[in-house]
Amino acid sequence: MEYKNSEINQVSGSEDKIVNTGSKVDLNNLIKRVKEEEKRSKRQNIVISAAALSAVAVFGIILTL
Repeated sequence: MEYKNSEINQVSGSEDKIVNTGSKVDLNNLIKRVKEEEKRSKRQNIVISAAALSAVAVFGIILTL
């Protein structure tokens, strides 16, 4: 990722703090980041749901035997 007019400072472990050193913010970049985060969140929810459903199915199959 490229941050224009910004500095990234390491704060307590894995958290990053973005310090704005300029006066302009590119709204398109912010919207793009939000959309990418929403996509990642949806994918993660689908994976977790599929894993839970698979676990229930396997448990059900084991009980029927």
